[in-house]
Amino acid sequence: MTNTIKTPVEMLDHWAKTQGDDIYLRQPINGQFHDLTWLQVQTQVRQLAGALRHLGLKPGDKIGLLSKNCAEWFITDLALMLGGYISVPIYPTANADTISYALEHSAAKAIFVGKLDYWAEQESAIGGEVLRLSLPYDTMPSQYHWNDLLTLSEPLIDVPYPDIEQTMTLIYTSGSTGRPKGAIQTFASYGWTCQKVVADLQTDQQDRLLSYLPLAHITERVAIEGSSFYSGTPVAFVESLDSFVEDVKRASPTVFFSVPRLWSLFQKNIIDKIGSDKKLNLLLKLPIISGLVKRKIKQGLGLEHCRLLGSGSAPIPPATLNWYANIGLNICEAWGMTENCAYSIINYPFNREKLGTIGKPVAGCEVRQGDNGELLVKSPGLMKAYYKDEVTTQASFTEDGFFLTGDICAIDPQGYLSITGRVKDNFKTAKGKYVAPVPIERKLAQDTHIEMLCVIGSGLPHPIALVQLAEGAALKPRDEVRASLKATIDSINPTLESHATIDAIIIVSEPWTIENDVLTPTLKIKRHVLEKQFSELVDGTRGAVIKWQDELK
Repeated sequence: MTNTIKTPVEMLDHWAKTQGDDIYLRQPINGQFHDLTWLQVQTQVRQLAGALRHLGLKPGDKIGLLSKNCAEWFITDLALMLGGYISVPIYPTANADTISYALEHSAAKAIFVGKLDYWAEQESAIGGEVLRLSLPYDTMPSQYHWNDLLTLSEPLIDVPYPDIEQTMTLIYTSGSTGRPKGAIQTFASYGWTCQKVVADLQTDQQDRLLSYLPLAHITERVAIEGSSFYSGTPVAFVESLDSFVEDVKRASPTVFFSVPRLWSLFQKNIIDKIGSDKKLNLLLKLPIISGLVKRKIKQGLGLEHCRLLGSGSAPIPPATLNWYANIGLNICEAWGMTENCAYSIINYPFNREKLGTIGKPVAGCEVRQGDNGELLVKSPGLMKAYYKDEVTTQASFTEDGFFLTGDICAIDPQGYLSITGRVKDNFKTAKGKYVAPVPIERKLAQDTHIEMLCVIGSGLPHPIALVQLAEGAALKPRDEVRASLKATIDSINPTLESHATIDAIIIVSEPWTIENDVLTPTLKIKRHVLEKQFSELVDGTRGAVIKWQDELK
């Protein structure tokens, strides 16, 4: 099978030869696109790879990449591949400790730094022994600037393509339960997955992609960057958070992926503009008006030309997917992990009857349940190992090569999968009974007053739900919010086993963010962090009550 997989640098040469003058990368600067053709990208890739050789970096060296998404991120990634270097992408929002750990653990010799919001707070993580190279943006001081690198030496040409089994990148997991682990992905695993995405989703040169989710995360690296390598599709970028909506409209993507948090934010903004969900539902029942409203909403989001919408990285409430389907936006939920190149299971073609599932396995991916209901997956996209961690690697695979995902699943008669919990998320209450929090959270999430939530309960008599209110709900009178949440608890508790019923909902006062270490860079909640913060505080709260954090003892 590997002899049919091509590397991204082979594909770059192919597109430069067959459509070299076509626009590939579209970088907005001051609200205007600065376009690069395939030939221009190829030229910069070769110049950059030549500069790295000139600076004494050798094939096999690890090189970090710390930047928000931009055209130069793609160019740097391709240059590292061409030169035989191993890339170590780091989230642009990562704190100094995380950056330092990734660089030290990987033994990176150099790092590219680029578009960053808080580089002054991150700079201390990069010691003097690591060579700093900068992308052409306002960023931390570096030994070599982008423009200097492009003229530093002769271009690197006439070198063999990377061996397909060669390590391409170390992708560090988001670390929701501890220190990040470095997943070793080869050109074979990455190439197989990207080619599969292109074949399944049928992306081609007529499509338009938009890159804005972190490229340090495997989903964006495969679904957007990777699919562009193998489909010849042009890619636009987002200039800043402030210009996001205009950037999406300017890019007019035909394929668009997002995460549940953003889909919920888009939904809220739409409802706020119309006035209420009730008013929207009324408008959607009017034959001619319905079509106009749907078109207006799509245009407002910049998604009127989208043929494919996706959601991943975390569970999305079925009610949210159903709401979007009602306005003509069918969002395909997908499931994947860093360890399997993020592409294994997807609800595509979109099947509205299966909302709430993550879909079916793609061709080439095998799935089965372990004895404890754990989802086990096997595909050519699986990582080679965890870097410098043989013990965890061995514990993560079955003898016949299936990866233990840590997700608990259910499989229906049609082969559609649902994630019902996490093996490590399940906790034991003070009564000695185990509780699976994820199914409870899915039920609670139907309450529109809730933006984010986390059910905890290790060592407590009963589970407690910690809640972040949605923006609109936070402005409402407490009694009104309390009544809604109380009704939600009262409707859910009878459906739960007695030991799993919710004792209380606590509305927390401090937002959960990446900066305060409650969220991972992929916006997953770190349950163990909240357990540590709140278990003692909420112990003793009884009777299906609703309290704000400032009302606790």
